[in-house]
Amino acid sequence: MPLAHADPIVRSALPAHADPIARAPSVAPAVPPAPPPIVHADPIVQVSSAAPAVPRTTDGDAAKPRPFISRLWGRGKSDAEIEADGAPGDDATGSEDAYEIIPPPPPDPGARQSWLTRLRSGLSKTSAGLTGIFVGVKVDDALFEELETALLMSDAGMDATEFLLESLKQKVRIERLSNGAQVREALRELLIELLAPLERSMVLGRAQPLVVMIAGVNGAGKTTSIGKLAKHLQSYGQSVLLAAGDTFRAAAREQLVIWGERNNVTVVEQSGGDPAAVIFDAVNAARARRIDVMMADTAGRLPTQLHLMEELRKVKRVVGKAMDGAPHEVLLVIDANTGQNALTQVKAFDDALGLTGLIVTKLDGTAKGGILAAIARQRPIPVYFIGVGESVDDLQPFSAAEFADALLGIEPL
Repeated sequence: MPLAHADPIVRSALPAHADPIARAPSVAPAVPPAPPPIVHADPIVQVSSAAPAVPRTTDGDAAKPRPFISRLWGRGKSDAEIEADGAPGDDATGSEDAYEIIPPPPPDPGARQSWLTRLRSGLSKTSAGLTGIFVGVKVDDALFEELETALLMSDAGMDATEFLLESLKQKVRIERLSNGAQVREALRELLIELLAPLERSMVLGRAQPLVVMIAGVNGAGKTTSIGKLAKHLQSYGQSVLLAAGDTFRAAAREQLVIWGERNNVTVVEQSGGDPAAVIFDAVNAARARRIDVMMADTAGRLPTQLHLMEELRKVKRVVGKAMDGAPHEVLLVIDANTGQNALTQVKAFDDALGLTGLIVTKLDGTAKGGILAAIARQRPIPVYFIGVGESVDDLQPFSAAEFADALLGIEPL
């Protein structure tokens, strides 16, 4: 049974004077308690500066406690792999910090169900082609040929399609699956396994401000996604400042200012100025005001426009001069309707900037959805959020299980 989804927002605790959700210290037991059940409620993994007592290692090194690491961050890894990699925040707070799960306010089940309904509706073009294949069919070569065509039509690409089909044939043979329903369930499991590496977490609080640089081609939905993401971050008590780095398009600056007014967020903008200079000033303003998160919009560009891609590299270098280690997150916004071209964008921007995450928009249109399978196979960069509409709450965390169910037309339990 797949894990219920958790929000890809993970926040390490700030000092007491800066933490908007500060909690009084309590005496911790000698052994960390089992974490509460993971629900659809955007859990926060928090790094506490006052670490409770934790079990010591058994190799004789009593000076170094073993951290309690949330499985939300290390999903898909063993305990040994997590400890070898280090937990989020180790570079800033030390490896001896303990990790505790802080549950957020209860979600609105009705709103979540409404969002999942819109996601299934947005992916109905793909699910309609896949669902009919498994109804009243024999498990033979003809079924796999139809499935291959449907996956290619969903924008999964040749690599992901061949991988899924070969894995499915092996699963059918080993488990002796004999009807279409069983094969569809097997494909669902394989899709979840393929997409699981994309379901990762963005760590908040490891720097103040946390500098987030957002890129993408024209029309992908960068500015709108920034406004929605600002609202989401505010639900965690994070203060936000925006930088209008798209200085050449007046409409982009005006749109960002409108989102800033909606969310009561300051926007640093300048008409016709140098984008790097505007973002540089925004970083310094965020540091002076002790802002938690500073997000920078950038001008839309095609990856084939080499001089504009070089300008993006310049912006990243200038941000690094404004603050050591910045930008801490480099996100790419992609339009799910662009098919295999989205994969090309991911590769080009990743090669140029070193992407840390993706935001996938416009899954409420004619998007086919299989493009995430192609990304998972060729460039598995975490998908922090997916968008299915224009309202502020339509940007939601990515869940591999929910997405696979919507792609195959499977109703949630």
